Amino acid sequence: MNILVINCGSSSLKFQLIDSGQEQVIAKGLCERIGIEGSRLVYQKTGCEKQTMEAPMKEHKSAVKMVLDALTAPGTGVIKALSRIDAVGHRIVHGGERFSSSVRIDGAVMKAIEECCELAPLHNPANLIGIQACMELMPGTPMVAVFDTAFHQTMPEEAYLYGIPYRYYEKYKIRRYGFHGTSHAYVAARAAQLLGEAPGKLKLIVCHLGNGASVSAVKYGRSVDTSMGMTPLEGLIMGTRSGDVDPALIEFIAHKEGRTLEEILQILNRESGVLGLSGGFSSDFRDLEDAFHEGREEGRRAMKAFAYRTAKYIGAYTAAMNGVDGICFTAGLGENSSLIRDMICSYLGYLGVCLDQEQNQKRGEDLIISAPDAGTKVMVIPTNEELAIARETCALLE
Repeated sequence: MNILVINCGSSSLKFQLIDSGQEQVIAKGLCERIGIEGSRLVYQKTGCEKQTMEAPMKEHKSAVKMVLDALTAPGTGVIKALSRIDAVGHRIVHGGERFSSSVRIDGAVMKAIEECCELAPLHNPANLIGIQACMELMPGTPMVAVFDTAFHQTMPEEAYLYGIPYRYYEKYKIRRYGFHGTSHAYVAARAAQLLGEAPGKLKLIVCHLGNGASVSAVKYGRSVDTSMGMTPLEGLIMGTRSGDVDPALIEFIAHKEGRTLEEILQILNRESGVLGLSGGFSSDFRDLEDAFHEGREEGRRAMKAFAYRTAKYIGAYTAAMNGVDGICFTAGLGENSSLIRDMICSYLGYLGVCLDQEQNQKRGEDLIISAPDAGTKVMVIPTNEELAIARETCALLE
C-alpha cells in the first residue's frame, strides 16, 4: 500500500509518501509559510536532489493540492494518479481519553478531535484543517488519525492524576496525557529488536530529546509514565518551554511585573527553557553546545540544567518500573549530541551505566553505545514517526 503521511502545523505541512510493503519513502517534503507571504514547497523524490517550488498557499487546502500535484506531475511525480494513494495517515497531537489507538476518520472522530482543541489549541485545529483539505481533494480515500497521546493511555491512575480536587478531573478531564507517543512507541519497539528480546520482557526508558523533549517509562511494551502532562509544557526543560516549575511563581511574576496570566504562560512557553536559561542566547542546542565547548557561561548553564533534569526523570522512572533494562536516546538532540548523552549518563553510574566512548561518537544509525559489560544497556535509535504512522494506518485498514 502507498500511504501518504500528513503532519499539519499552524503554518506548515510535512509529508511523506511511503510504500508500506517495502517500508520505503518514495517522496517527502515540507510546505512552509502557509498563509504567509513567501510560501514554498520543498520537495524530494527518493534518490534525487531537493526541489524548491515557490507559490502562494493561502490556506492548507492550497498546500495539500500543491503536494498532490507534485506527487503526480511529469518530472516531479512518483505516482501516475491520486488513486495510487491507498490511504492518508494524519498525525493528531491530542486525542484526550477518547482515543487509545488509531482510528479511521469519520464525522464522529472529527467532532471528538475538535472537542480536544482546548487541550491543544496550537495543534489540533491545524490537524483538523489538514484532514478536511485531504477529504475535499481526495474523496473516497481512507483517512486515519494517529494520536500522539494514544500510546500513553496505558498509564495507571496514580501516574496520570494531578494532586488537585478530583472533581476537576471528573468535570474537565484535567489529567496528564503525555505526547510524542508515536515516537516513544516506535523507539521502544525498535530497542527490543536491537536487544533481541520481546517487548513484553523489557523495562525501557525512552528519552525523546529535541526542542520539544519528553521521557517515558515503557514497561513490558506499555507506557506507564511520561514527563509531559495535560499539555506539552510540563516535564523537561526544553528549547523555549520551562518544563516543571512551582505553580506559585506564575502569580509571583504576575504581581512583580504587572503581567496577565496569558502573558506569563506565553513567557513559560516561548521565552523559557534553555532560551531563558542562556539569557536569550539561543533555543538551538547546537548553538548551546558550541558555547559549552567554548567555555561560555550561557552554554554551560543551560546544558548542565537540561542534562540534570533528564537524569532525574530517568531515575524516577527506574523507580516507577522497579528497574530498567535499557535507556534509549532519540530525536534531534538525543540522536546527534554525544555530549548531552555523556552528560546525562554521568549521573547513572548507580544503574551500571557505562558508555563506550567510541560508539557514543557515532550517529545516524541504531546503536548500542554502552560498554559490553555495562549493567544497563544504552542505545541511540533514530526515531521515525512517519513510518510508525504509515504502519498504524496500514494495520488498521488491513
